[in-house]
Amino acid sequence: MADRSRLARWASNNMPRREDLAESRWIKPFGQRVLHSEFWRFTRRSVPRGVAVGLLVGIFVMIPGLQIVGAALMCVPVRGNIPIAALMTFLSNPLTTPFILLASIFIGNALGFHADPSTFYALYDKGAGPGEWLAWLFSDAAPSLVSGLFVIAFASAVVGYVLTIGIWRWWQGKKWRRRARRRGAEI
Repeated sequence: MADRSRLARWASNNMPRREDLAESRWIKPFGQRVLHSEFWRFTRRSVPRGVAVGLLVGIFVMIPGLQIVGAALMCVPVRGNIPIAALMTFLSNPLTTPFILLASIFIGNALGFHADPSTFYALYDKGAGPGEWLAWLFSDAAPSLVSGLFVIAFASAVVGYVLTIGIWRWWQGKKWRRRARRRGAEI
């Protein structure tokens, strides 16, 4: 229970508020549309869509500032929940990013592209600067990395969407059963 309240506090401190998004220079042109209450309600349709959008954008983009903005903007056409999408982008964080990148390279190589993982490990071990990483990325590694990131992002979005629908139905069923037991006890 203490972990749940700690997670709720962290989420409320880090999730963007409507006003924060309205002040963003990237979202300001879309401000009134993004601020519409439809994108901030927790419904059985908007929450799974928000989870899918957040996972797709959060894993594929991998640039912290653009993840939340991209997720918020992508929620508009699919009518997803913006706070949930923003929260899902935090799954790709400095702790998980190296694993996601390595997995995307391996998946990209399995799709027929070529990127040498040993070069990735060597750059990571020596603490290479941005210039060296960009040189490696713009070599033959870019198609492998991008295709692998897309596969991982798309697969995680589909799994997140289906899992969220299942969890939502289980939670709603639990509420209905509890309500039915209370009504049975009242009669």
